[in-house]
Amino acid sequence: MKDVIFDNFQDVVQESLLRHKSILDILTKYQESTARVNRAVAKAVTNCGCVKMTAEKQCLPKENDSIEALDKCLKSHLNGDLCDSCREVIEREIGNNIFYLTSLCNALDLNLYDILIREFDKINTLGKFTFR
Repeated sequence: MKDVIFDNFQDVVQESLLRHKSILDILTKYQESTARVNRAVAKAVTNCGCVKMTAEKQCLPKENDSIEALDKCLKSHLNGDLCDSCREVIEREIGNNIFYLTSLCNALDLNLYDILIREFDKINTLGKFTFR
Protein backbone atom coordinates (compact mmCIF):
# COMPACT_ATOMS: atom_id res chain seq x y z
CA MET A 1 0.00 0.00 0.00
CA LYS A 2 2.79 2.41 0.89
CA ASP A 3 4.42 1.96 -2.50
CA VAL A 4 1.11 3.01 -4.07
CA ILE A 5 1.13 6.22 -2.03
CA PHE A 6 4.69 6.97 -3.15
CA ASP A 7 3.90 6.17 -6.77
CA ASN A 8 0.74 8.30 -6.65
CA PHE A 9 2.71 11.17 -5.12
CA GLN A 10 5.35 10.86 -7.82
CA ASP A 11 2.64 10.87 -10.51
CA VAL A 12 0.91 13.94 -9.02
CA VAL A 13 4.22 15.81 -8.88
CA GLN A 14 4.86 14.94 -12.52
CA GLU A 15 1.43 16.22 -13.53
CA SER A 16 1.67 19.44 -11.53
CA LEU A 17 5.15 20.50 -12.64
CA LEU A 18 4.58 22.97 -15.46
CA ARG A 19 7.12 25.78 -15.43
CA HIS A 20 10.21 23.94 -14.23
CA LYS A 21 10.53 20.96 -16.57
CA SER A 22 14.18 21.56 -17.43
CA ILE A 23 16.65 19.52 -15.37
CA LEU A 24 18.52 22.78 -14.73
CA ASP A 25 15.36 24.38 -13.34
CA ILE A 26 14.68 21.34 -11.18
CA LEU A 27 18.23 21.22 -9.82
CA THR A 28 18.28 24.91 -8.94
CA LYS A 29 14.77 24.83 -7.41
CA TYR A 30 15.79 21.77 -5.36
CA GLN A 31 18.88 23.60 -4.14
CA GLU A 32 16.82 26.69 -3.35
CA SER A 33 14.28 24.61 -1.40
CA THR A 34 17.12 23.05 0.61
CA ALA A 35 18.39 26.53 1.46
CA ARG A 36 14.87 27.51 2.55
CA VAL A 37 14.73 24.54 4.93
CA ASN A 38 18.07 25.62 6.39
CA ARG A 39 16.85 29.21 6.68
CA ALA A 40 13.62 28.16 8.43
CA VAL A 41 15.59 26.18 11.02
CA ALA A 42 17.97 29.10 11.54
CA LYS A 43 15.01 31.48 11.99
CA ALA A 44 13.55 29.16 14.64
CA VAL A 45 16.76 29.76 16.56
CA THR A 46 17.48 33.41 15.80
CA ASN A 47 14.02 35.00 15.44
CA CYS A 48 11.74 32.84 17.54
CA GLY A 49 14.14 31.21 19.95
CA CYS A 50 11.96 28.14 20.50
CA VAL A 51 15.07 26.05 19.90
CA LYS A 52 18.65 26.80 20.76
CA MET A 53 21.88 25.57 19.25
CA THR A 54 24.80 25.07 21.56
CA ALA A 55 27.53 23.76 19.33
CA GLU A 56 30.87 22.66 20.63
CA LYS A 57 33.51 20.20 19.62
CA GLN A 58 32.15 16.67 19.51
CA CYS A 59 33.81 14.32 21.93
CA LEU A 60 35.18 11.18 20.40
CA PRO A 61 35.48 7.90 22.28
CA LYS A 62 38.81 6.18 22.65
CA GLU A 63 39.91 3.73 19.96
CA ASN A 64 38.99 0.68 22.02
CA ASP A 65 35.50 1.98 22.92
CA SER A 66 32.45 0.38 21.36
CA ILE A 67 30.23 1.89 18.69
CA GLU A 68 27.58 2.40 21.40
CA ALA A 69 30.02 4.71 23.20
CA LEU A 70 30.18 6.85 20.07
CA ASP A 71 26.38 7.02 19.93
CA LYS A 72 26.21 8.20 23.54
CA CYS A 73 29.04 10.68 23.09
CA LEU A 74 27.88 12.58 19.97
CA LYS A 75 25.25 15.30 20.34
CA SER A 76 22.82 17.11 18.03
CA HIS A 77 23.66 20.54 19.55
CA LEU A 78 19.93 21.27 19.55
CA ASN A 79 18.00 22.15 22.71
CA GLY A 80 14.29 22.83 23.10
CA ASP A 81 11.24 22.04 21.00
CA LEU A 82 9.86 23.75 17.92
CA CYS A 83 6.86 25.97 18.56
CA ASP A 84 3.77 25.35 16.43
CA SER A 85 4.54 28.28 14.14
CA CYS A 86 8.14 27.26 13.43
CA ARG A 87 7.09 23.61 13.03
CA GLU A 88 4.51 24.65 10.42
CA VAL A 89 7.04 26.71 8.44
CA ILE A 90 9.71 24.01 8.54
CA GLU A 91 7.24 21.29 7.55
CA ARG A 92 6.08 23.42 4.61
CA GLU A 93 9.67 24.00 3.45
CA ILE A 94 10.52 20.30 3.80
CA GLY A 95 7.38 19.52 1.79
CA ASN A 96 8.58 21.82 -1.00
CA ASN A 97 11.98 20.14 -0.82
CA ILE A 98 10.37 16.71 -1.20
CA PHE A 99 8.40 18.04 -4.18
CA TYR A 100 11.58 19.08 -6.00
CA LEU A 101 13.40 15.89 -4.98
CA THR A 102 10.52 13.95 -6.52
CA SER A 103 10.68 16.16 -9.62
CA LEU A 104 14.37 15.30 -9.92
CA CYS A 105 13.53 11.60 -9.66
CA ASN A 106 10.90 12.01 -12.37
CA ALA A 107 13.28 13.85 -14.69
CA LEU A 108 15.85 11.08 -14.30
CA ASP A 109 13.26 8.29 -14.52
CA LEU A 110 13.99 7.12 -10.96
CA ASN A 111 11.43 5.68 -8.58
CA LEU A 112 11.52 7.45 -5.22
CA TYR A 113 9.98 4.49 -3.38
CA ASP A 114 12.60 2.09 -4.75
CA ILE A 115 15.36 4.48 -3.64
CA LEU A 116 13.82 4.74 -0.17
CA ILE A 117 13.53 0.95 0.15
CA ARG A 118 17.15 0.39 -0.96
CA GLU A 119 18.36 2.99 1.54
CA PHE A 120 16.18 1.47 4.28
CA ASP A 121 17.56 -2.00 3.55
CA LYS A 122 21.14 -0.70 3.63
CA ILE A 123 20.62 1.07 6.94
CA ASN A 124 18.72 -1.86 8.37
CA THR A 125 21.48 -4.27 7.34
CA LEU A 126 24.48 -2.16 8.34
CA GLY A 127 22.88 -0.37 11.28
CA LYS A 128 25.34 1.93 13.02
CA PHE A 129 28.07 0.83 10.63
CA THR A 130 26.47 2.82 7.80
CA PHE A 131 28.71 5.82 8.75
CA ARG A 132 27.81 8.94 6.87
